[in-house]
Amino acid sequence: MSNKDEIFSIGGNFIHDIIDAELEAGINDTVHTRFPPEPNGYLHIGSAKAIYINYATAKKYGGLFNLRYDDTNPVKEDTEYVDSIYNDLCWLGAEPTGGVFYGSDYFDKCYEFAVKLIKDGKAYVCDLSAEEMREYRGTLTEAGKESPYRNRSIEENLDLFERMKNGEFPDGSKTLRAKIDMASPNMNMRDPAIYRIVRAHHHRQGDKWCIYPLYDYAHPIQDALEGITYSLCSLEFENHRPLYEWVIDNIGIFSPAPKQREFARLNVTYTVMSKRYLRQLVETGLVDGWDDPRMPTICGLRRRGYTPAAIFDFVKRAGIAKTYSVVDIELLEHCIREELNESAERRIALLDPVKVVVTNYPEDKVEYFPVANNPQNPDAGTRMIPFTREVYIDAEDFSDNPPPKFFRMKPDGEVRLMGAYIVKCNEVIKDENGKVVEIHCTADLESGNNKPVDGRKVKGTIHWLSAKYCSDVDIMLYDKLFTIPNLNDMPEDASYNDYLNPESLKKLTGCKVELALDSANAGDKFQFVRTGYFVKDSKYPNTFNRIVSLKDSYTPEK
Repeated sequence: MSNKDEIFSIGGNFIHDIIDAELEAGINDTVHTRFPPEPNGYLHIGSAKAIYINYATAKKYGGLFNLRYDDTNPVKEDTEYVDSIYNDLCWLGAEPTGGVFYGSDYFDKCYEFAVKLIKDGKAYVCDLSAEEMREYRGTLTEAGKESPYRNRSIEENLDLFERMKNGEFPDGSKTLRAKIDMASPNMNMRDPAIYRIVRAHHHRQGDKWCIYPLYDYAHPIQDALEGITYSLCSLEFENHRPLYEWVIDNIGIFSPAPKQREFARLNVTYTVMSKRYLRQLVETGLVDGWDDPRMPTICGLRRRGYTPAAIFDFVKRAGIAKTYSVVDIELLEHCIREELNESAERRIALLDPVKVVVTNYPEDKVEYFPVANNPQNPDAGTRMIPFTREVYIDAEDFSDNPPPKFFRMKPDGEVRLMGAYIVKCNEVIKDENGKVVEIHCTADLESGNNKPVDGRKVKGTIHWLSAKYCSDVDIMLYDKLFTIPNLNDMPEDASYNDYLNPESLKKLTGCKVELALDSANAGDKFQFVRTGYFVKDSKYPNTFNRIVSLKDSYTPEK
């Protein structure tokens, strides 16, 4: 699936049922969505779901899709993350058709609307500390208490808020709060803070501001000013929707007013989505950067060899609903296997090579045998593999003490070298530690090029490479980063680090591959015959990363 229309094709779901009904009723006449990431880390597989839903929905209805950076928290944000988010979005194919925007560019309007709320008697400056605000807020079963500063006059609030903006008060000493209802059953409506004092250099606004709007206040304003009609977000914002609507209703008249609708976020087994923890992994050196192929980040998945089509296929198969669920990571692996089985050309690689000498083959002879580039795709053609007296096989394809039904190479046994000759093992040479270092065989020189042999059955076929015509590479075998499927099940006194998988990466050196792989570019993907799917690494030269193994234990639902 490489066609962009196919990647972003989307069937019906409950969100589209809502949109269809509102379009038919004339409530809206267009669909305009947005993806609003905070630039405090790299996008991850969970972000892919939000991107897919917002972009594909806009595309389905012929609307627009915005990228808007939610850069209202200067302490954690950086231009590194701004750049990475845009690059990831474009790589995924979800270019912002409606434009690229920054929440911080709306700070003047946010301030203007805050002044309006104060003048309307709907916001006030509060001197309670964060701890005191929590105490006054109440509980799920008990109403909150009104702040002693709640009934300040409009004039006093305007003066204090202006002085907050001018930097006359220490950080955290005052907040601007919406005046709503301290007895509301929804805790988010109990006079939420909408501005706080923070002295920090902003990546875009510099030192212009020392007060910053909070997300629940700034986000609906940004949506309204951009003409967003559907603010599609994950389910944890459902309880915030009344505040979203309160802000829209009280700052001015917007037609049509943006509507927030929520969907269940994407949770995946053996995976952590917390940007804070992912940043910790990077900063402590437990992984090789944000693009480490074990990370659930988009750039990590890209370096691992996943494609946009496989990622969005996974999102679609996982489903778009409001029900919480944890999706098996094997579904993601199934999606990339399914794609690469059709598209990836085959190459031979030996992860643990052992030399085999075909003693009855001429030393100076070279002949070439044809091998299909992709048996699934006849149009991919064939390539010629050189055969010489000395070849390599993989160590796991030989046993000098074979178990029952071992049909690969063994003493006095016959096996076919894939596409070439049938050979018989005559002698095994070992070093002082008992490790096999060389195997001597004789070939049936009448059996070349897969010719049948009369009178005997040869069940085993193994892959091989000419010792003279091959290259050395490093191969990285990646596995799951954690040892338990659902990290929400870990004990309260445990940490994610307790479940890091010590076998999540194995580096193999001295592996042998076809000479054709010398010209592979970073990001090129192949099936290594009988081994798995691999990609040329984008960070380290002469290195291939395992995407997934060949074995697929996942059974997709029918």
